[in-house]
Amino acid sequence: MKAEIEVLQPGLFSTIQDPGRRGFLKYGIPMSGVMDFYAAKFANLILRNNPDSAVLEITQMGPKLRFSHPVKISICGALLSPKINNFPIQNNRVYKIEAGDELSFGKREVGCRAYLAISGGFKTKKVLKSRSWFEGVTDNFKLIKSLKLPYESTNESKTETNTSIKFISEYLATSEIEVFPGPEFDLLSESEQEILRSHNFSIDKNNNRMAIQLQEIVENTLKPIITGPVLPGTVQLTPSGKLIVLMRDCQTTGGYPRVIQLSETGMNKIAQKIIGECVSFAFLG
Repeated sequence: MKAEIEVLQPGLFSTIQDPGRRGFLKYGIPMSGVMDFYAAKFANLILRNNPDSAVLEITQMGPKLRFSHPVKISICGALLSPKINNFPIQNNRVYKIEAGDELSFGKREVGCRAYLAISGGFKTKKVLKSRSWFEGVTDNFKLIKSLKLPYESTNESKTETNTSIKFISEYLATSEIEVFPGPEFDLLSESEQEILRSHNFSIDKNNNRMAIQLQEIVENTLKPIITGPVLPGTVQLTPSGKLIVLMRDCQTTGGYPRVIQLSETGMNKIAQKIIGECVSFAFLG
């Protein structure tokens, strides 16, 4: 049965994402994928979806969506005051959507990105083995008004059990980001290393799915490196002393010293930060 979600209002910035586009870095194509793997996987888990199912990643201000056919949904990650037909609902629970129902979002309470999962996952087109949207690779790169998102309708009720799972939401507000020393970390002076280990850094206005810039300056005495590989989570130190945290849509190579590498948990945490919020680096090695 053909089922579609109609975008009534696009919100700030929402994209279809899955675990990412693997195996194409050699062609200069970013991995993309969800910014917060924990929240996205949990949204699929409570619906008993395949954990790799595509979800809608919603940034800060959510969209308004109308469903053409019944389906089950869940929302995890940032608390963005979701509503079904203007009736408030909660994160981390399963809700049954009926034909014609409208899902909307309101005030942001905590976090930056929420994840909407639907039974069976979104059925947008796969490009290079992934449904993740990226400008220049996929037909769409963010929600726009009147866009239609396909899904599989279902009226089936899966067997209920007494099993429960708990979403650990504390990470949405924590400032401590787990990291490892990067390839050029040991080239920094002891005082520069200590700054990275002990100082707080705040999220700059220049942040998106490609990279998050931090406001504070770290004196950079290093020479530029020969262009080398970078990955999501690589933290580069620019000649001006700015730290840039590369995220899921980042480039594949770079010439700035790679002083830190975020862990997967660290990536999830920093993806939930908004402009002005502070982070500190907790070194694991």
